[in-house]
Amino acid sequence: MCGIAGFIAPGLTNAMTLMRHVTGMTEAIVHRGPDDEGAWTDPPAGLALGHRRLSIRDLTPAGHQPMTSRCGRWVMVYNGETYSNAELRPLLESRGVTFHGHSDTEVMLEAISAWGVEAAVKRFIGMFAFALWDRKEHKLYLVRDRLGIKPLYWGNHGSTFLFGSELKALLAYPDFHPKLNHQALAGYLKYAYVPTPLSIYEGIQ
Repeated sequence: MCGIAGFIAPGLTNAMTLMRHVTGMTEAIVHRGPDDEGAWTDPPAGLALGHRRLSIRDLTPAGHQPMTSRCGRWVMVYNGETYSNAELRPLLESRGVTFHGHSDTEVMLEAISAWGVEAAVKRFIGMFAFALWDRKEHKLYLVRDRLGIKPLYWGNHGSTFLFGSELKALLAYPDFHPKLNHQALAGYLKYAYVPTPLSIYEGIQ
C-alpha cells in the first residue's frame, strides 16, 4: 500500500522543523507502511516529502524512499505499483542507465530523467499516486493514475500547500485548522460518499 505526505511552506526554512512536521504527518499514516519510513527536505524552498513503506516489489534498502534520481534532479515519494517496468527498464538500460535495485520507483525516476515528466507518465501503466520534486526548476508535481485508484488529497491552507495519501496526514500538520465543507457534507448525505474532487474539508481536494 504505502503512504505519502508532504508540504511546501514558504518562509519555513529550518531543516529540523521541516523534518519534524513531515514526520508527524507520516506517523499519522503508519498503518499504510509499517516496514520503513523516510523523509527529505529542501529548506530554501520550504519543502518536505515523507513516505511510509510497505515493502512488496523490492524488499531491500535499495527501495527506500524518498528516492532521488541518478542525476540528482528529481526526488520522489510514491504509493502504488506500475506494470510497465518490464518494458521500460530495458529501454532505459539501452540508454546507459544502471539500476541499483528492482523497485518500480527507480524505473519511474529514471524514465522521468530520460523523457521528461509528461512523456514518462504516459508510459506508466498501473495504480499510483506520487509527489515529484524538481530540484532544478523548484516545481512540485502531484501525479495520480488515470482511474484514481490510489488516493491523494491536496490543497492550500493559507500560504502552505499540503498533500497526503489520507486526510489524517494533513490533520497532523501543526498549522492545519480545517473547516467543514458543507457542499461535501450535502453530497455525502445524498450519495453516501463525498463526490470527487471535494473532500470533507474546505480547500482540500
